[in-house]
Amino acid sequence: MAGQLSTELIKELREKTGAGISDIKKALEESGGDVDKATALIERKLGSLAGKRAGREARAGVIDAYIHSNGKIGAMVELFCETDFVSRNADFRELAHDLAMQLAAMDPVDEQTFLEQPFIKEQNKSVRDLINEAAGKFGENIKLGKFIRFEL
Repeated sequence: MAGQLSTELIKELREKTGAGISDIKKALEESGGDVDKATALIERKLGSLAGKRAGREARAGVIDAYIHSNGKIGAMVELFCETDFVSRNADFRELAHDLAMQLAAMDPVDEQTFLEQPFIKEQNKSVRDLINEAAGKFGENIKLGKFIRFEL
């Protein structure tokens, strides 16, 4: 990549991934300025950091619900994190809502199945990958709690 990294590009990746600026610059350099490749590198790194946080206790969190537009399918999930600060974050709440939507759409039989399913919004990621990336982004352990799906 010739010249200096564009501040707009760095800002775009920061908003998209939540990664630190030095990680973003490094990923852009490694990818030759290709945004998609840089995003993948960042997400892989953030996801690998999640394993290091897995032993930390997650006591804060949110409960989110999703009701399908036909009013006949609904789902609720608990999503835990370490701090109240993260539980109030809009991106964390969106993750909880996406997981409730996933549950309503895919009807997993157990937690293992749920975590291994392809995420409905990004088929190339599993639900587990999505949670691990969020753990890396927020710098906290994130755990799926109880979940339930209703259907008439």
